[in-house]
Amino acid sequence: MRVVQHRDRRRRARWRRGLWGGGEVLVTVGAVLMLLVVHQLWWTNREARQGAERKVAALEKEWGSGSPASGDAPAASAPAPAATRAPGRARQRSYTPVLVPGRPRRSQAYAVLTIPRLHLRVPVAEGVSKPDVLNRGYVGHYRGTQQPGQAGNFALAGHRNTHGEPFRYLPRLRPEDTLQVETEAATYTYAVDKILPQTSSRDAGVVRPVPRSLVRPSYGYDRPGYYITLTTCTPEFTSRYRMVVWGKLVSMRPRG
Repeated sequence: MRVVQHRDRRRRARWRRGLWGGGEVLVTVGAVLMLLVVHQLWWTNREARQGAERKVAALEKEWGSGSPASGDAPAASAPAPAATRAPGRARQRSYTPVLVPGRPRRSQAYAVLTIPRLHLRVPVAEGVSKPDVLNRGYVGHYRGTQQPGQAGNFALAGHRNTHGEPFRYLPRLRPEDTLQVETEAATYTYAVDKILPQTSSRDAGVVRPVPRSLVRPSYGYDRPGYYITLTTCTPEFTSRYRMVVWGKLVSMRPRG
């Protein structure tokens, strides 16, 4: 009987040590996961927003001094669009030709996007690289699409969650809300015209020169114009689908 009791005690002791050790491991793993969540949801936002604010201030200071942005190509003249009543709510008027920036270097911040309804003011950089553009809290310009003020589609992407999440509240936009894009040459004002709540992440049609969804063809346009496209992930905290907001150019104002 004594031998059996000693064995039972040793067995119970081993179980207690195993349970205690397993509990410590679970607590440690939970703490690490919590720190990772805090890092993603708070620290990356804080760092990216501060960096984006500094970049906006740097661009404004640079433009105020009249010095050209580093690495910019020579500016080109934008043709004046004819006065038309484009489909949708936003009217595209006639414009005096103004200068638009040449092709920026990859990952170069060269413009500022302002969305009054969202209280957003964020740099626009060339390309949609996550480490070099989007994760820095910037909005990225899809390479191969047009530049602000040019005929065609000026298409942008931004994070909806983490890393500054500039487009987190994109669903709050409504038709006729204004979007402003400032460059060294001019300020371009667009008006929100159409909203595509959800489409495939591979729906390349939404950033074409005449944007139209390939997945949901009832959303988009059928004639050339001066468009802006904003894209972000949806639903929140996923990257499965994309939300799209389209706007039309309504005014240009040369800087200075």
